[in-house]
Amino acid sequence: MAKPDVRRTAAFVLLAATVLGLLFASRTYITSTFYPDRGIGFGEALVPALADWYAWALLAPAMYWLVVRAPIEMAHLARRVALYLAAGAAIATVKFGLDYLVSALLLNNPISLSLPSFIYRFYANFMTYWVLIAVAHAIEYGRKYRDRRLRASQLEARLAQVQLEILRMQLQPHFLFNTLHAISTLMHRDVDAADRMLVQLGDLLRLTIDKIGVQEVSLKEELDFLRGYLEIEQTRFQDRLTVAIEIEPETLDARVPNLILQPIVENSIRHAVAPRSAAGRIEVRSRREDGRLHLSVRDDGPGIDDADAVRKEGVGLSNIRARLEGWYGPDYDLALENHPDGGLVVTLSIPYRVDDSKAARAGAAAKASR
Repeated sequence: MAKPDVRRTAAFVLLAATVLGLLFASRTYITSTFYPDRGIGFGEALVPALADWYAWALLAPAMYWLVVRAPIEMAHLARRVALYLAAGAAIATVKFGLDYLVSALLLNNPISLSLPSFIYRFYANFMTYWVLIAVAHAIEYGRKYRDRRLRASQLEARLAQVQLEILRMQLQPHFLFNTLHAISTLMHRDVDAADRMLVQLGDLLRLTIDKIGVQEVSLKEELDFLRGYLEIEQTRFQDRLTVAIEIEPETLDARVPNLILQPIVENSIRHAVAPRSAAGRIEVRSRREDGRLHLSVRDDGPGIDDADAVRKEGVGLSNIRARLEGWYGPDYDLALENHPDGGLVVTLSIPYRVDDSKAARAGAAAKASR
């Protein structure tokens, strides 16, 4: 539960007491104008009114502490009402004592200590106490409601984060099993190549471990991982796989979901390169346009038709779609289309955004260069 700021709360109580003092002083002054023989100046009305409400301000912490520690609830209604009645009697008595000190020391006109005077002021203080208790309950209930809403939103965000992490982690064993299978197959043909793949896989796994729990990375970091994966695949396919990566420099700092490109590229290799003996080509591109980051992965395979549901919504692409939905809501686009020159192109469009600290440094550098 968030703790209220003491200085801000004290300032609020002091301001409220001042406003109430001004309002009550205005009432007294305006009323006195109807009786010229008993009229008083505004200053004469203001001093006792402010003194009265500042005395309540001194008692406000005790009343608010009572509301926080023992709020009136149905589960303990009888005991709590009894507690508040006793506290009200004590505070009304203390307030009478404060009124006497103020009237004697500040106003040079001490109030009467007679029983009727005490009963009259005690009753007025007791009624004011209940009004202030009601206001304190309203403030406390409002604060608790805001706290509950904040906790609910934090839990909702945490749940979404966990769901995204589960989706992301599903990709790692999927990729790992495929790579280990490739190494196993290659060991029967080329032990040196299989050994290189193991070393490359170790390097790639280190990159993966460094990003455990990280949902968003820069496009540069994502490309570093992708290049490590492609080195493994090029070792596996040798001359049968050609890769072209064309990246606009200004997009390198763009934030992208971690491990978003590798399953798309893996999907292209599995369906467009692996099934055939001829050489295949994979192209990865990025560009920035209209405040969005556009990524594309194109292969020169057979493309897709309406019946190719496996490639359209396989494990990798369906996982990517779910992650994008969780991260961006409806503000993303993922499309698979046959390229006019042959093959399939997967295009991804997401909001263009960069790390705030990097953006600030870039802005400062731009200003310094002018």
